[in-house]
Amino acid sequence: MRNNLTYLLILVVAALSGQTSFYDAATIQKIELQFSFTNWDYRLDTAKLGADGYVMADYVLLNGSRYDSVGVKYKGNSSFDSTFKKNPVHIELDAFKTADYQGVRDIKLNNAYADPSLVREVMAYTTARNYMNAPQANFAKLYINGRYIGLYTNAESINKAFLSRHFYSNTGVFVKGNPELTPSPSVKSNLKYLGTDTSLYKPYYELKSDTGWGQLANLCDVLSNNPSQAASVMDMDRALWMLALNTVLVNLDSYTGAFAQNYYVYKDGTGRFNPIMWDLNMSFGGFPFLGSSNTSLGSLSIANMQVLAVGSHSADAYWPLIKAVYSDATWKRMYFAHIKTLSEELIATGTYSQSFSTYTTLVQQEVADDTCKFFTTTQFNNSFNTNISVGSYSVPGIQPLMSARLNYLKTTEVYTNVSPTISGVSASINGAQVVITATVSGVGSGQVVIGYRSDERSAFTKTFAYDDGAHNDGAAGDNVYGCFIAFTGNFMQYYVYAENTSAGIFSPERAEHAFYQLERYPLPISGDLVINEFLAENTSDVRNEYHLFEDWIELYNNSDHTIRLDGVYLSDENDNLPIYRFPIGTSLGSHQYVTVWADNLSPKTQLHANFKLNTESGQIIVSNGCYVQYDAVTYTNQEKNRSLARCPDGTGVFKQLVPTWSFQNCVVGVEEITATKKLQVYPNPANTSISIACECNQMVAVHTIMGQLIAQLPVEGQAEINTSQWAQGMYLVSTDTETFKLIITH
Repeated sequence: MRNNLTYLLILVVAALSGQTSFYDAATIQKIELQFSFTNWDYRLDTAKLGADGYVMADYVLLNGSRYDSVGVKYKGNSSFDSTFKKNPVHIELDAFKTADYQGVRDIKLNNAYADPSLVREVMAYTTARNYMNAPQANFAKLYINGRYIGLYTNAESINKAFLSRHFYSNTGVFVKGNPELTPSPSVKSNLKYLGTDTSLYKPYYELKSDTGWGQLANLCDVLSNNPSQAASVMDMDRALWMLALNTVLVNLDSYTGAFAQNYYVYKDGTGRFNPIMWDLNMSFGGFPFLGSSNTSLGSLSIANMQVLAVGSHSADAYWPLIKAVYSDATWKRMYFAHIKTLSEELIATGTYSQSFSTYTTLVQQEVADDTCKFFTTTQFNNSFNTNISVGSYSVPGIQPLMSARLNYLKTTEVYTNVSPTISGVSASINGAQVVITATVSGVGSGQVVIGYRSDERSAFTKTFAYDDGAHNDGAAGDNVYGCFIAFTGNFMQYYVYAENTSAGIFSPERAEHAFYQLERYPLPISGDLVINEFLAENTSDVRNEYHLFEDWIELYNNSDHTIRLDGVYLSDENDNLPIYRFPIGTSLGSHQYVTVWADNLSPKTQLHANFKLNTESGQIIVSNGCYVQYDAVTYTNQEKNRSLARCPDGTGVFKQLVPTWSFQNCVVGVEEITATKKLQVYPNPANTSISIACECNQMVAVHTIMGQLIAQLPVEGQAEINTSQWAQGMYLVSTDTETFKLIITH
């Protein structure tokens, strides 16, 4: 028999106490690898040039925290060379044994190849995250066997954990656009249709999921041969943001450039592929090869990059995604709107200059100490304003490139075509409808569109807004546009898009990545919503509506107001937070409980998570499905029919108790409750009625938890009781010899 006090409990909150994030942009990570052999560089080179397997390091220290037996290998294409003193490195903490650091298992360290500033990649990722889902990135100092190798970019891996946080799933088709062959103008991952034979795609793409070649071929088919249907297979707004970022940042080692590479696409629950940017060390003009046809590198001078056309490849079949955008007048206007937003927010405001100054100041000493870097410290110090040779071409100074870029863009349709203006956006709940209005001028014969959704996992639905006096828009023709949208949930995310015949504009301007939000109730904040109790081995406690003993998790609202639960997720995996989402419209009142069965069953009338609790060890995490964790528990060694429960509710420490489903923990007398096979009460929890079965001929009494008698009847075999008028809560069903706990829910 296990000791009832033998358990391990760790509470985790969103911000790790006393510990900064591994991707905190204001801190430099210290990573120390230790191999038992001295020829580690030769072994890593050999592995990279051979089977590309991991070499085991004795351990790695991550900011002082030690992890033994980790996998290490070199990575990269042009950024790797066996003659380099400083190659890009991939560290896999769980390559040989289970381990993670702040939930991170994959560590990707990039060596700033072809970047005299050493900060281009972090700057570009910082920018990209404002407009689409993109990796976090900062800097790290790498030491191997005690020797300082140099300063690296520490970029978040695009893996299943990344997909879960951003797309609320990680089992969809997942593809990297990165040719197996040495890139050339005719070898590119350009999403061009090659036919139904899926083997034709394998030299150009890396399939990261178990299956999906056929779905990739279908994506290419639609983009190449039926571009008007592109929105059915790809999230076109994210595609537009990716193309706009490539254009403004002159990021040509990307889909937009000669090799059409360095991106991922992931098919999420909406059935659409989402583009994700990757490998941004050559942004801000660090890669001059645009490609002008299937067989040409299309090398650009710095002067050419300054005036890189916003419509590059717009008529070229070898860049079908760009061609698809230009085939649709609205997508083209949206693309221009995104370019203008980027230009205004990044360049015109000087944000890029401030970002450069912040990062170069942060890493200045580490760069000076880095004897393995590809450029001199003087070149690093001059990289903002000076063009610097990297061999066959020169990398432009960031400031003159961006300044000239803005001046050029102001001469193009991006600026010269005048868009409508949007102001006064508002939304209100009116019964079962939401009313959205906005003041929009300059539409002419164009249109005003509202994008909306009540589930962050869903695609935005589009509907028109009208200035006709019949859509809560005031008088017809007064430039106030309105629409009615059916609403049964607790929140709605929405934005406004308006266009005339020459230009478009979004409100907010970062839509669809940014949006307005209308809430009936707010999401919880730190401390509001906690795990209050859970039972990981239920064999004789309450039963679900299938009449089965299953495990369960109880949450408690600590706050003095109602909070919404649609948008709250439960998980038993730290790197897969959005496993179970509460249904649309679910809320939780002040100081109330909600209990979810952890049984992986489909719901009939109750809440069922699509995972089960492990008896021996496990974790439970409550989050927003992304980076915000409201509460978490790690446990081991659970007793049968003994729950772990906070005492007192909401704020207390966890204790092992007789379970109290959806009711106050630590109730006096509950510890002494007994139940045998002689007395059975079901269903439990119950709603409108219960059945009592007893291998006896006795009086059965039902009391409230406070001792008030509310029912008493003789039972010989089985009896029914109507409970529809009973208050929600816990009751005690008893005979002369035993007592059974009953839960009533309505």
